[in-house]
Amino acid sequence: MSKHLIQNATLVNEGVSYHADVLLSGQFIEKIIKPENASLGEEFLSGVLKTDAKGLLLMPGAIDDQVHFREPGLTHKGTIYSESRAAAAGGVTSFMEMPNTNPQTINFKELESKFQIAANDALVNHSFYFGATNENSHLVADVDVKNVCGVKVFMGSSTGNMLVDKEEALERIFKNSKTLVATHCEEEQIVRSNIQKYKEKYGEDIPFHLHPVIRSTEACYASSSKAVALAKKHDARLHVLHLSTQKELALFEKNKDISQKRITAEACIHHLWFSEKDYRDKQQWIKWNPAVKTEADRQAIFNALSDGSIDVIATDHAPHSITEKSKGYLNCPSGGPLVQHSIVAMLDFCEQGLISIERIVELMCHNPAILFQVHKRGYIREGYYADLVLVNPLNTQKVAKDNLLYHCGWSPFEGHQFSNQIHSTFVNGEVVYKEGEIFNQSSAMALTFNR
Repeated sequence: MSKHLIQNATLVNEGVSYHADVLLSGQFIEKIIKPENASLGEEFLSGVLKTDAKGLLLMPGAIDDQVHFREPGLTHKGTIYSESRAAAAGGVTSFMEMPNTNPQTINFKELESKFQIAANDALVNHSFYFGATNENSHLVADVDVKNVCGVKVFMGSSTGNMLVDKEEALERIFKNSKTLVATHCEEEQIVRSNIQKYKEKYGEDIPFHLHPVIRSTEACYASSSKAVALAKKHDARLHVLHLSTQKELALFEKNKDISQKRITAEACIHHLWFSEKDYRDKQQWIKWNPAVKTEADRQAIFNALSDGSIDVIATDHAPHSITEKSKGYLNCPSGGPLVQHSIVAMLDFCEQGLISIERIVELMCHNPAILFQVHKRGYIREGYYADLVLVNPLNTQKVAKDNLLYHCGWSPFEGHQFSNQIHSTFVNGEVVYKEGEIFNQSSAMALTFNR
């Protein structure tokens, strides 16, 4: 069994930072050796590969609970292979992928097909959501809770038949799901009415800065409040994805032990980074659903990271081709690529004194593991899987097309210089990324859940 000793690192884990060495044995963390403890004996060091991590930060790998990797059927945008490479380069060691592919992941055959693709191609650990629809809600009770991260419900605009807007279907999903229900919350009728209003005024040339007016605060709150009410009615385990408004925050509990919460919430990098003023320069490149909204909304979401109203930071990584994103408002798809830069984006906020690095690790690593009950991941602990990230806090990184690993070839961060750089990423004890180089090896695993 191969062994790897990471020496002289600054560990950031479980609310504290301290110097230590970490010994990896095969897929697992065998020992955490603090300086005050006795050094390892020579019998441990024989044949051990060593990495000197002096000056580097050692964090658990990020667990991204919301990505769209586009496979099957939409592979001109991205693939499980291409986007998991970008994830590895960004320090994301586990992802949970969404069901709106082609075909959609709305039956168990298609769900198993995705797991097979990932078993062959993914460079980081993975799970997939089962997609609920108006027509398949009777299947929700049969989802494999040990191996499937959750049930995804689009309570807002989607493609095909994935919008769940029938009351009887929603009641059945929230009543019968034995696992976490993750929701996209935007009230469809409000959005459609707003689109029609602005089509009458602008025709096909609706300005992009009206996106947060069309996909409004009212649309978000109407839907998310309905989801919370359904969860309370049926005592369902609800996780509301990508909050974008200050108003919605009142729906969630503050300062409560997250392991005791039945209703939790997620914030995404783009809603923390951008606000409506950025539409002037970024236009369609920051068109997401839900929309990037006001500076007051952005600040409120950021503040909610501290008071516990929001429990998880994710990306909603959703690549589209440059050709697709170059279309006018009504034909330009929403979404953008983010997994390669989520950790370094949050570390920029840390450099500005807006959030501690320990809290970042809680929100991106520990809390997703707790909320989804991920087996032996999300922490640097003896006996846990060795999903680890080394960060160089002294190396800056300017985002440019030639250093992007996304299949789509663009990023909303192009031209920005991050103040930290991902040095190395370990997945189950193996190095999958180091200083700009990807190692195509097969250490990645399907996630399992303690449910």
